[in-house]
Amino acid sequence: MEYHKPVMLRECVEALQINPKGTYVDVTFGGGGHSKEILKHLTTGRLIVFDQDEDARREAEKIESSSLTFCQANFMYLKKYLKLNGVTQVDGILADLGISSHQIDSPERGFSTRFDGPLDMRMDQNIAQTAASLLNSLPEAELHKLFGMYGELKNARTVAKEIVNYRANKKFERTEDLKDALRAVAPRGKENKYFAQVFQALRIVVNNEMKALEDFLHQSGEVVKSGGRLVIMSYHSLEDRMVKNYINKGKVFGEVDKDFYGNEIKPFEAVNRKPIEAREEEIEKNPRARSAKLRIGEKL
Repeated sequence: MEYHKPVMLRECVEALQINPKGTYVDVTFGGGGHSKEILKHLTTGRLIVFDQDEDARREAEKIESSSLTFCQANFMYLKKYLKLNGVTQVDGILADLGISSHQIDSPERGFSTRFDGPLDMRMDQNIAQTAASLLNSLPEAELHKLFGMYGELKNARTVAKEIVNYRANKKFERTEDLKDALRAVAPRGKENKYFAQVFQALRIVVNNEMKALEDFLHQSGEVVKSGGRLVIMSYHSLEDRMVKNYINKGKVFGEVDKDFYGNEIKPFEAVNRKPIEAREEEIEKNPRARSAKLRIGEKL
């Protein structure tokens, strides 16, 4: 079975406008699908890849290329690890913010709504906090905020209440525990999508994904060379909004800053006003591509 089918592979690689001698970064290596394609376009160039997942490191070790450098780290440490590898400026950065299908399909990781497994959801197995520890310890008000903000659930308050009631009798340990706790409040006929939003919210908080994305975006503006590209694919509206704001305004939240003369201060210019979406034939082969939105920024 394929480790992970990369989404919009051709579109991502074309968007980078690869210079064969350039230096590129893939900050979400995963199964290496996008990275392998980038390597095909390099001659004397370099590709530095990031992933905090142990499985991803093992996948990277299978690639025989002197151009490849693997960093086992979260992309929020972009500048630090580039510096450790003697790099200060790069020609392009690619980020595919989706969770890899390999992670979803591994029941023991707890990311999937389809299989019963431990409520883990850590991308980096060295962090202490798991989805179970959050569910068992967070106060009701915090749970309400978590599911409303990151799961975009309409009934987040009810969900928080159900979780608190459930854990009064039994600790959360397995993914099935969470589904059992919420079955009564999941909308009829839309249970799968609903549980996916519940799991998404937990995964975002366990892995501190929004903070990591914000830190990464601001650093990307400092390391991409003039004329270089920032290519980012996101899968839910929260991430897409942050990416769009950063490319258009130079910051994740708030309005663009202006200099003394009223010129906008921002590192990138949007290449595509509207996000690029996957073609129908790709969606048929890979349903995960349906929610993907690709945005491209060019360094000013």
